[in-house]
Amino acid sequence: MPPDGACLLGSVNLTRFVKDPFTEEAEFDWAKFKKVVRIFTRMLDNVVDRSGLPLEAQREEIMRKRRHGMGFLGLGSTMAMLGLPYGEAGSLAFTEEVSQVMAVESWKMGLELSKEKGPAPVLDEDFEITPKMMRQRPEMARDGYAVGDRIKGRVLHARYSRYMQRIAEVEPKLVEELAEHGARFTHATSIAPTGTISLSIGNNASNGIEPSFMHHYTRNVIVPGKQSKEAQDVYSFELLAYRYFVNPEAGPDDLPTAARSANDVSVSEHVQVQAAAQKWVDSSISKTVNVPTEIDFGDFENVYLEAFESGLKGCTTYRYNPKSAMGVLMDPKQLEKETFTFVQDDGEEVTVRGNEKIWHNGQEHTAANLFAAIEEGYYGML
Repeated sequence: MPPDGACLLGSVNLTRFVKDPFTEEAEFDWAKFKKVVRIFTRMLDNVVDRSGLPLEAQREEIMRKRRHGMGFLGLGSTMAMLGLPYGEAGSLAFTEEVSQVMAVESWKMGLELSKEKGPAPVLDEDFEITPKMMRQRPEMARDGYAVGDRIKGRVLHARYSRYMQRIAEVEPKLVEELAEHGARFTHATSIAPTGTISLSIGNNASNGIEPSFMHHYTRNVIVPGKQSKEAQDVYSFELLAYRYFVNPEAGPDDLPTAARSANDVSVSEHVQVQAAAQKWVDSSISKTVNVPTEIDFGDFENVYLEAFESGLKGCTTYRYNPKSAMGVLMDPKQLEKETFTFVQDDGEEVTVRGNEKIWHNGQEHTAANLFAAIEEGYYGML
């Protein structure tokens, strides 16, 4: 983001477009998806006008560029229902297509809104061509421009943005019209983590472009009056959907092999999914690579090297280690294997398994969460 930058986000739930899930006829409703993206683009543009950002500089910045960040959630859950193992070739093709369609439909609506309401003001501004611009975009010289010339923002954006040049490979006429009229906004897409909305409105669909963390796990939540975080059982969207459509008694082990969770996906597969998605994302993208607790430093270093060599915009890793810090999402089977030692007031030590229940000061806690609350200093402060 630039100084005082603001970008209003919104995400489309991909699981809502799957027809005949968990069958050989399973398919994605592309026509409905395109329609929703177009409507959602108009809605996000309206949100810019209603944003009410607290600082004047922020308001000026967002009104000048009118950028927003449309993304999606539920990619992993959607793949599971379509029978596409997360990270394998078919899922990569699907990821790229979803991202491309979202981008193209967004820019089509950006052109329509520009003709209806006017372009983002920055795209109507004149910019002086600098030596740096000529070095970075040698094609400008071939088009007859020289240092010191003036050029409209809409032409810089549509013709000389590397991202818009990629859009032009699939929609050349659209990009030419954007150069002529300007778009309603300067940025259209961004993929956020979507943790809260995936859980709340998505019925625990997978976050953003992630696979589901697990199909059954515990989520540590803050409960008013509770002196440590409370572990609550959570089930993935695809497991709940499988129970609804196929087998009401199904457990995590009954899901089809295509329903992969985060730890089933290799580092390379995580990286490739982000690479497939970000090709069509013009702003930021969030992705987490899950690595084993026992990973050695050399392998851990290679995660970032592979991400860099693949051209990723960024890379985040998650290494499960309950002895160091208790995460929000926890594997109950792993907690059963972990032990935690408490030292009582009389000096006696008590060692218990992480998933065991402990009564302390009149409340019941899981051993792992009580240990974390005491060690991290928030016991009784929630």
